[in-house]
Amino acid sequence: MRSRSDVLETAVLGLLNESPLHGYELRKRLNLVLGSFRAFSYGTLYPALKALVARGLIATTESDPPPPPPRKTKPGIPGRTTKPKPLGRRRVVYELTAEGKEHLQTVLATAGPAAWEDDNFDVRFALFAQTDAETRLRVLEGRRTRLTERLEAFRESATHPRSRLDEYALELQRFGLEKVEREVRWLDSLISTERGRAAAQPRPSQQDQTKKERG
Repeated sequence: MRSRSDVLETAVLGLLNESPLHGYELRKRLNLVLGSFRAFSYGTLYPALKALVARGLIATTESDPPPPPPRKTKPGIPGRTTKPKPLGRRRVVYELTAEGKEHLQTVLATAGPAAWEDDNFDVRFALFAQTDAETRLRVLEGRRTRLTERLEAFRESATHPRSRLDEYALELQRFGLEKVEREVRWLDSLISTERGRAAAQPRPSQQDQTKKERG
C-alpha cells in the first residue's frame, strides 16, 4: 500500500503536468479537484514540494507579483490621490522537469493493488485523462474486484447474530453496504464505457503492423 505522502506526490506531479502552478494555486487545485486532500495544509504540501525539487522531479522559478491598481483621485479633494498598494512578493512557480514527466508516466502506467486503494484510487481516477486506456480499464476492474470483496464481507457480517448491535450500529452498517453497492454500479458503468471505446477504435491492418515492426 502506498503511503499518504506517495499519493500526494502523484497528485502534485499530475497537476503540474497540466500547467506550472505556484503554491497557492496548487493547493487550491488539490482542494477542488481531489476532495480527499482537503485536510492537507501548507505544512504538509510545502515539505513535499521541497522533496520533489531535491529529487529533480520539479523545478522552481519566480514570477513577478501582479502590478498595483492605478491611482484613484480622492473624491472632494482635487489633485489628491490614494497611495498605491505596495508590490507583493515574487511568487515561486513550480513546474515539472523531464525527469518528473518520466516518473509520472511510470506511476500512471502501473495498475497493481496499490492503485485500487481508497485514497490512491481517487487520485488515479482524477488523472485518468493522462492515463492510457488499457491501464484505466485495469485500474477500474481492480477497484471493482476490491469492492466486491468488501461487499461480501459486509453481507457476511450481516448474517451474524445482531443481538449486540443497536439501531445506530445497524444503520451505519446499512449505510456502508449501500455506499459500496453504489460505487460498484458506478464502476460497472465506467468499465462498460471504457470497453466500448476500446472496441470502437480501429485496429491496425496487417500491413501497418508489418511496417511498424520493420521500422
